[in-house]
Amino acid sequence: MRRWFRRQEKGQEESPEERESSLEDEAAPHLPAAESGTGSEMAGAVGSGVPRPYEEPPGEALTPEEEPASSQPEVPEEAPLEPAPSRPDFFGRFRRERTPEEPSSGPPELDELQAPPEPAAEPPFTPAPESEPATATADSVGAGLPRPYEEPLPEAAPEEEAAGAEEAGASQDTLEPRKGLFRRFRERLSRTRETLAGGLDRLFAGRREVDAALLEDLEELLISADLGVATTLFLIQALQEKLRRRELSDLERLKQALREEMVALLTPPPPREIASRPWVVLLVGVNGVGKTTTIAKLAQRDRNRGLSTLLVAADTFRAAAAEQLEVWGERVGAPVIRQKTGADPAAVVFDGLSAALARGVDTVYIDTAGRLHTKVNLMEELKKVHRTAAKKVPGAPQEVLLILDASTGQNALSQARLFHEAVAVTGIILTKMDGTAKGGVVLAVAHETGIPIRYLGVGEDMDDLRPFEAQAFVEAILG
Repeated sequence: MRRWFRRQEKGQEESPEERESSLEDEAAPHLPAAESGTGSEMAGAVGSGVPRPYEEPPGEALTPEEEPASSQPEVPEEAPLEPAPSRPDFFGRFRRERTPEEPSSGPPELDELQAPPEPAAEPPFTPAPESEPATATADSVGAGLPRPYEEPLPEAAPEEEAAGAEEAGASQDTLEPRKGLFRRFRERLSRTRETLAGGLDRLFAGRREVDAALLEDLEELLISADLGVATTLFLIQALQEKLRRRELSDLERLKQALREEMVALLTPPPPREIASRPWVVLLVGVNGVGKTTTIAKLAQRDRNRGLSTLLVAADTFRAAAAEQLEVWGERVGAPVIRQKTGADPAAVVFDGLSAALARGVDTVYIDTAGRLHTKVNLMEELKKVHRTAAKKVPGAPQEVLLILDASTGQNALSQARLFHEAVAVTGIILTKMDGTAKGGVVLAVAHETGIPIRYLGVGEDMDDLRPFEAQAFVEAILG
């Protein structure tokens, strides 16, 4: 061709021999391509520039080893030329990307729309038994396959629910039979038990008989355990009388006799039954003993018994006292009657009892401001609240409960005496018993005031307010 163009430029014509030679030179480089395919295929490749693999007969294409070397340089030119993506190729490629164990239930768009949420949003994974290992992968979740960890749930559900209820803090009636009331009681009174039971073990170590010297050492131990002098002397005199009658033959008998004397000293008369509606309970005490929290625990106990309860926020002196009681009331499901800070406590009590009569509630708990038992004017204010309750509801308040902090020791005795003189206390609640080694004050209060112990606070949970039982208490502190 080049010769022909040159001749054209020079204005010369080719001879027949030169034209044949030129045609042979031009055809020589394309002989391998002519041998490897048909003329139509070559024309299509040259004309369109797009290979059509579906027009080639199957099995006729040459392998790289059989293809002549002269055709190899054309491969890089044809490699980037791919057919335009079409719908069948898209679905074919989508099917090739899926794993063999992941059958498609329909078009990929539907699988993506129907796929469940991400694994992070699923319920907590419950492992299958070791005999049937199960793993939940993101692919199996995304494909909508059944989750293998859902199958063993019906058999494992009862045990898992029981474990979950125990961890979440089930009701008192559900947990106590499992762990035991006495065992939990002993755990909360561990510090007092270390003082008394541990002291007795050290006192009895190396001794074989009971004599007057042993009783003198026992007297010192009881006083150091905060039983008080009067209560300690009362117990020692009872033991000396038994020793004279030769009833204390060994150390074990002495310990048993001490236990019996303590139980007799602490056994209270039975509590009064609710005989009228509303049953009004007035709670009093010094600052910081836990009156508001104790009211919430008492209200929770009444709610568990099916009684309707009303709370009266008569503590109008302490900042946010009424708000605190309202929070507790919401937790236990009891309404709260309150007024603004600084209002007359007697007026709040009057409004609260009026609401109790109108609503027909079963029990009413009146929260009062903490006051020192030595402040005469504050004690007079408490007497006014007591009189207002009696005028509004005949016979009210039916119960006056004094809250005492067990960690205060012998100071609790003077508090009990002065509050009893002011408002005739009918029962005592000792709080913070779980954090003190002065649990012996329980015996001192019961012996020297004659006021029965009604409840013991042994923790911060709502079920940690225990009705006082003399036998269980003595067993817990003496071991």
